[in-house]
Amino acid sequence: MRTKMRIMGFHAEAIKPLNEEAAAELGANLLGEAIIFATAGCCLLLEFCRQKTSKRRKEVARTATVMSLREDLDHLEDVLDELQVQVQEALPRSTLGELRAELHTELRTELRAELQAKLRTELRAELQAELQAQLQEFRTQVYEPELGPEPQCPETPQ
Repeated sequence: MRTKMRIMGFHAEAIKPLNEEAAAELGANLLGEAIIFATAGCCLLLEFCRQKTSKRRKEVARTATVMSLREDLDHLEDVLDELQVQVQEALPRSTLGELRAELHTELRTELRAELQAKLRTELRAELQAELQAQLQEFRTQVYEPELGPEPQCPETPQ
């Protein structure tokens, strides 16, 4: 009973003794409440530790990811710098202009050749069609002359 009174905040020195049955019941209730309270406290403590560990694990994973991305970025920047240096060393500005002019000339030559071939083909087709038409016209004139007045026989004396 003294323990219960102390837990509740009372400091009473003189407490009337309880009978044995009431004291056992009160002790059992106190012990049950203490066990429940201790179990709940342990559960809260374990949950707190679990969350803290989970948070720490996530933070470590995030930090590792960030570090990995930074390393990759640094590596890519180095590679880019090396490639830019190689390109600048390999092709000076004047060489680029020469290559561009040469490519332009080649493209013009190829385009002219293609256009000439296409024009030749079209002209041949047109000429052939025109010649066929003229030939057909000539054939109709030669083989089917226009019917004119029939020639008359010279008159015979009677």
